[in-house]
Amino acid sequence: MQRCFDTDDTRRPLVLIVGGGFGGLSAAKRLKRAPVRIYLADQQNYHLFQPLLYQVATAALSPAEIAQPIRQILRGQRNLRVGMRQITGVDLDRRVVTFPGGEGRYDYLVLACGATHSYFGNEHWQRKAPGLKTIDDALEIRRRILLAFEAAEQEEDEAARRARLTFIVVGGGPTGVEMAGAIRQIAAEALPRDFHHISTHTTRVILLEAGPRLLPMMHPQSSQRAQRDLQAMDVEVRLDSRVTDVDTHGVMIGDERLAAGNVIWAAGVKAAPLAQTLGVPLDAAGRVPVAPDLSIPGYPQVFVIGDLAAVNDPDTAEPVPGLAPAAMQMGRFVADIISRETKAPNPAAAPARPAFRYRDKGRMATIGRARAVAEIAGRRFGGLLAWLLWSAVHVAFLVGFRNKLFVLLNWLWHHTFFASGARLITGAQQVPVKRLRNDLNGDDGV
Repeated sequence: MQRCFDTDDTRRPLVLIVGGGFGGLSAAKRLKRAPVRIYLADQQNYHLFQPLLYQVATAALSPAEIAQPIRQILRGQRNLRVGMRQITGVDLDRRVVTFPGGEGRYDYLVLACGATHSYFGNEHWQRKAPGLKTIDDALEIRRRILLAFEAAEQEEDEAARRARLTFIVVGGGPTGVEMAGAIRQIAAEALPRDFHHISTHTTRVILLEAGPRLLPMMHPQSSQRAQRDLQAMDVEVRLDSRVTDVDTHGVMIGDERLAAGNVIWAAGVKAAPLAQTLGVPLDAAGRVPVAPDLSIPGYPQVFVIGDLAAVNDPDTAEPVPGLAPAAMQMGRFVADIISRETKAPNPAAAPARPAFRYRDKGRMATIGRARAVAEIAGRRFGGLLAWLLWSAVHVAFLVGFRNKLFVLLNWLWHHTFFASGARLITGAQQVPVKRLRNDLNGDDGV
């Protein structure tokens, strides 16, 4: 590790990439033929396809189907090394990063460590309302969802049973919309025949959005279509409903209490904590305002990309969205700058850096079976066509043929037989019941 960071024993510059998500992976691949050494550091050993993480949380897919080891993805790239290591700090003036057990130098630094969920200063809510950013998050949410049905099946108390079968999703962005639709779909389609004492059709799913409409980054017509589709699935949509407190029994919206045994957080994101070690001004979400070339002002060898960067597109003056296509474009953009500069005979001969321009490939969100909204090239789609477009795009963006094939087969099985194949409860398995139903006495009809 230390030798990989040592730049004194080689003439090739060292490019340190922090983060193996969409942006970091795109930058690393783009530098394959550049005259540089690359070290890609990530806390995990895998690249995660986050847009499908909600399907792991709702038991439609298994974690291995949306993740792939970074070393396997990049094993054919001779100028690159991968390290499973957490970068804990950056000293911009010394060109040094710190990590547990040491520090290392770099010639170019690409920060692509993404974002995490934000509770807007109420971090104590996290234990009661988990967010969805990692595989561990998804498995915890899956555990809570499946345990809720198990608890309801064994619950004799009617009020407690209703609470167990009530799910509140906080946040009306793509993750919240997709999560609410998926929970309602498995309750109505995948689980009814598995339980004998409850009707999973009575499951109550409530989607709360603090703003005036769902999917605020999309056209109002798409927002309205998504709301109608969710309501047609019996999801309760409540707009202009800002959560003011979360506890083990539900949420507060001002003075109103909504009782629920399950709360899932999809209301906001904030930049990864590494940004706070840079010693530069950050925006309200903790992101790093960058120059048009995506470098930190005053530090041209340090680039920030993906969800960690705050940048406006020069053509539209609009903020570049925190989407996978934007991160991938940023990764390739900074890789091209590094490649051109390292190929130049001297720094003075390097070409001027252009400004990053985001090419909007469209936006989409799925609601349920044959229900989705999509906006591509200025056109809006809904229903089955949007759902097919959503499915095709997400399969195309998955890394690895095996993952593409397995996801397609799982979707085909799920949508043909109305079954979810990943309904495993892991971790702590105690079923929380207020008054236990005694169904071992032989008179329950079995």
